[in-house]
Amino acid sequence: MNTTILWAFVPTFFFVSVTPGMCMTLALSLGMSIGYKRTLWMMMGELVGVAIVAVSAVLGVAAVMLNYPWLFTAFKAVGASYLAYIGVQMWRSKGKLAMTGETTEAPKGKDWNLVVQGFVTAIANPKGWAFMVSLLPPFIDGSNAIAPQLIALVSIILICEFLCMTLYAVGGKGLKRVLGHSNNVKIMNRISGSLMIGVAVWLFVG
Repeated sequence: MNTTILWAFVPTFFFVSVTPGMCMTLALSLGMSIGYKRTLWMMMGELVGVAIVAVSAVLGVAAVMLNYPWLFTAFKAVGASYLAYIGVQMWRSKGKLAMTGETTEAPKGKDWNLVVQGFVTAIANPKGWAFMVSLLPPFIDGSNAIAPQLIALVSIILICEFLCMTLYAVGGKGLKRVLGHSNNVKIMNRISGSLMIGVAVWLFVG
């Protein structure tokens, strides 16, 4: 793969990735409510979803998906409803993701619900599909084997996404430390819940 093209792709995608979006807002919200380590589960699901979208965009699957918007509508409705439910629970200081004000941290066992949240948010984002369709093809050199180029580009995408979500999640955890005293727990839950509901609305109308 042309190294010049590769080095041009790195800052291009990092700039796009670090811009506030649904996945970054979700990382910020979860970082505030459950901390960075447990947010990693959501990030894992999001990275899998982004990888699928990127590969599909190059292989042409995205073109089919974009021609049948009802698929997105159905998937977005389910995903947005789920995220909205979680957000309402957090607003009411209920559910597994809400802060309790206790000094001990929440259990750090595997939470596949977080993986699903990240995966759904990445897969059901039509703007993400459209972006991949428009961005990736110009960076593919048709005179060379596609597989190595695709592996390189997707690796860069996943690294950028992980670093950016880490910045947002750690920032959310920092806000929790500043405002997470017992008398501010309800406020923090409402902020996190509002962000989660905002992601749900964004997902549904996007």
